[in-house]
Amino acid sequence: MRTILPALVAVCALSACTTSTTSDPTPSSTSMVAPAVAGDQGLPFDAMPDIPTGRNELVPCPYLDSQWVADTNGQRVLGSGIDERFDHPACVFWSYAEEEQLTVMVRTMASESDAEQVVNWAAPIDTTEPADLPAGWMGGRLGSPGRSLYAVYKDNKAVVVFTNQDQSLKAQLVAEETIKNLGL
Repeated sequence: MRTILPALVAVCALSACTTSTTSDPTPSSTSMVAPAVAGDQGLPFDAMPDIPTGRNELVPCPYLDSQWVADTNGQRVLGSGIDERFDHPACVFWSYAEEEQLTVMVRTMASESDAEQVVNWAAPIDTTEPADLPAGWMGGRLGSPGRSLYAVYKDNKAVVVFTNQDQSLKAQLVAEETIKNLGL
């Protein structure tokens, strides 16, 4: 499993760099219900945060305190940014390394099955362990050298946390704090 994770992370990172031309978020004109705005402004289920300024600023995350993140993830926060394309802005934190130390996404999807698809993309069931905290949330977790994740969904919400730490417990604590702070 340890050899699968680097490939999985690389595939996930590369998929975030590609542009999908096959999905059209425009509702069908033959729909019998009033058109609804797609979750997260129509972003695909595998959308990753885009922080144009990168690690060069300290833009506060609206639901996680930088000092709390530093204490929980075990690294100083030297840069942070948010991506407001998501209904709840995605938050990215950096420390000394060039790569992100922590990425947090709260996805608001059109349905529970769409939220589950987000979690299955981030934490595929065949390569992760089950995650079921906080109570009522379901998903997957994975800890491995240099990268771990925790991804859960409930109703039409999905919370996905990637960290550069080895332990998925750190990603879990961030997910739980995010869910608590947003009242999800």
